[in-house]
Amino acid sequence: MSTLQTERLNLTALGRAAKAASRTLATLPAARRHAVLAALADELERRADELLAQNALDVDDGRAAGLSEALLDRLLLTPERLAGLAADTRRVIDLPDPVGREYDHRTLPNGMRLYKRRVPIGVLGVIYEARPNVTIDIATLCLKTGNAALLRGGSETLRSNLALVDVIQAALERTGLPRTAIQYIGDPDRALVTELLRLDAYVDMIIPRGGAGLHQLCKEKSTIPVITGGIGICHLYVDESADLERAVDVVENAKVQRPSVCNALDTLLVHRSVAATFLPAVAARLARHGVELRAEPAALEILQAGTHGASVTPAGLYDFDQEWLSLVLGVKVVDTLDEAIAHIQEHSTGHSDGILTTNQAHAARFIDAVDSAAVYVNASTRFTDGGQFGLGAEVAVSTQKLHARGPMGLEELTTYKWIGIGDGHVRA
Repeated sequence: MSTLQTERLNLTALGRAAKAASRTLATLPAARRHAVLAALADELERRADELLAQNALDVDDGRAAGLSEALLDRLLLTPERLAGLAADTRRVIDLPDPVGREYDHRTLPNGMRLYKRRVPIGVLGVIYEARPNVTIDIATLCLKTGNAALLRGGSETLRSNLALVDVIQAALERTGLPRTAIQYIGDPDRALVTELLRLDAYVDMIIPRGGAGLHQLCKEKSTIPVITGGIGICHLYVDESADLERAVDVVENAKVQRPSVCNALDTLLVHRSVAATFLPAVAARLARHGVELRAEPAALEILQAGTHGASVTPAGLYDFDQEWLSLVLGVKVVDTLDEAIAHIQEHSTGHSDGILTTNQAHAARFIDAVDSAAVYVNASTRFTDGGQFGLGAEVAVSTQKLHARGPMGLEELTTYKWIGIGDGHVRA
């Protein structure tokens, strides 16, 4: 496992090493950064059996500890998922490289030339839970963009993450780069999270990927800029003009294609004029997957009158403020487009929300009024993903508005510096 476990209690040492590594990475040509990604993909394939064995131990422990099926699914690595990680790593090599890109050129009246150049952010501190694939996603994007990273995963994935970081560090060593470019905090002591949040002498950005509690902790305790997001209370609104047959397909995909992730559907809003037709149809489709419906009174009356086979219960007081991450779906009937928008504005976390409609004016109104990181027309919310957006992997989905919003790919892991070219210029 990672040799860095011996330093796990000394975050200052880890931070100092990460900062030094980030300076090395920042000056590398693209070919060197791509070489380490190719080596990483090779190592993932070569050591697949070892990685799967370590992950199986984590899954067994998680099941014994009573983790939900949704969490176990997020934790699980399979041969197919591992092969996908290797393939995604190779795809990132071929993506446009933002580092070093020069833009916004201008010449001042005094003749000095100015432009911006894309540069790495430096050192990222990433705190995440339950998903070992995130370890590879972060490493891939960081190494492509010349950033170093300090990683802190959940205790339920400790074996998996240590094995993955060992693979990453082996790839770094194979290509002559410092192992300390990607480091892992393997001690489960929660106090180390707070210590990481105050390591501003070495860490340039904190990215939490987890529940609301983790995000709140980071916002309250961090002395480092924090990118928040990844918590998705996602909505689809079925408009009175929607193609109902296609709408059933979209809702099914958004809810059940992978219910344990942040872009899965949580609340279905249906216009009253189509509710009596649409709700039984979508309930019958979702019943095949064991989806439980939590319905407000108007939707409940329609659903209880049908023979669709779905489990239906009255919606609780806070059910429309839940990110379910499981086979549960809130359902509500609304009278107007504006009522649907108002519900989303009140309950959405600004992640992914969509409208199903054939009315272009309604689509335009929805796009203008719904202020989420991703807004969809006639599409599943499940597309909010760096891979699906053509960004390669993603380090997080940001739901804030400064610096980055939505899936954070390569460009979002860079900043810029101004470069001025003069000829003995002095300011008057």
